[in-house]
Amino acid sequence: MDKLMGTGVALVTPFKSDLTVDTMALTNIVEHCIAGGVDYLVALGTTAETATLTEEEKQLVLETIVSANANRLPLVIGIGGNNTHAVIETIKKTDLSGFDAILSVSPYYNKPTQEGIYRHFKAIAENSPLPLIVYNVPSRTGSNMLPTTVLRLANDLDNVIGVKEASGDMSQVLQLTKDKPKGFMVISGDDMTALSTVLAGGSGVISVLAQGVPNAFSEMIRLGLKAEVKAAFELQYALQEGMGLIFQEGNPAGIKSVFEAMGLATSAVRLPLVPVSEGLREKIKQFVKPFAGLQV
Repeated sequence: MDKLMGTGVALVTPFKSDLTVDTMALTNIVEHCIAGGVDYLVALGTTAETATLTEEEKQLVLETIVSANANRLPLVIGIGGNNTHAVIETIKKTDLSGFDAILSVSPYYNKPTQEGIYRHFKAIAENSPLPLIVYNVPSRTGSNMLPTTVLRLANDLDNVIGVKEASGDMSQVLQLTKDKPKGFMVISGDDMTALSTVLAGGSGVISVLAQGVPNAFSEMIRLGLKAEVKAAFELQYALQEGMGLIFQEGNPAGIKSVFEAMGLATSAVRLPLVPVSEGLREKIKQFVKPFAGLQV
């Protein structure tokens, strides 16, 4: 899956002031990302506030992204949950034409064992017409998918092509990059460790910040993949403050504040999320300023 190498972005769902989906803003954000040089787009991930979207709104978001992309970049769709049967049924009823892979989060809240996580993804992979990227994000799920489980999936199931690793634990990343089978993708799900993951042998990142400043972030990852370490770290240090700021009061409130500063979308989020504080909003605005000239 070379088409999913490099920088993917976990797209937000922008809202109007009345909290309805803003399809025009979403179209502009997709264009912003494509013009900025990202390599692929991810729809309906955590950053899209999928948990608070209705089924009709999810369909609207998908249709908007597919239309705006116009077959220019590969597309990944997020379909996951903590009910294995329901995830499989959602995959079966979803129109997956135009998408290249499914990103599926490790089951949350239930806190399954490693065997339970393995069997969950095995069942999904066996029922998925698209390749599967499994997603480990312990801070949200309440359980950590260990590298041994990921590697077991990678070795047993041809349809499991990669992992989005968002534990923030480089020791886990290093175990994965060291022991993964050939062709299996280790994708960073953590902006701060994305470059380090790539330099360790990872395939890239599914980023939040990259949709706000796509030029700089995607160039950092490209340099990392070419092992141009000094130049890559110059961009890492330029972006590092923003990587911290956008998660300081929760995701996607932070990245939506970036879009507000750029005039691309409002900062509106749906409860139980709230917009960032005024102090953080000002810090984000100051961070964005040097990058404004790089953006479309």
